[in-house]
Amino acid sequence: MKNVEFLEVAESELSDAYEYYEYQQKNLGLRFINEVYNAIELIQYYPEGWSKNSANTRRCLVKTFPYGIIYQNRKDKILVIAIANLHRKPNYWANRI
Repeated sequence: MKNVEFLEVAESELSDAYEYYEYQQKNLGLRFINEVYNAIELIQYYPEGWSKNSANTRRCLVKTFPYGIIYQNRKDKILVIAIANLHRKPNYWANRI
């Protein structure tokens, strides 16, 4: 199982989404975080299991929430590029890679 690293901006997106959902309803932010980390665990076990989003990235959808985890499967790690809100402009994160 590979280690997972986040770009700083992806960590910020995760934190912002948590705060947004927690503001909407108590413990909804926690449910969001749990679903994100469940998806990341699946990525660790099956890094090639999701379709390519671009030449160098893949996207794993987060269960129940309109988010996708954009990541690169590198030789030594999984690099999370974005915790992407799927209602935003598509590929807004593309300049990060």
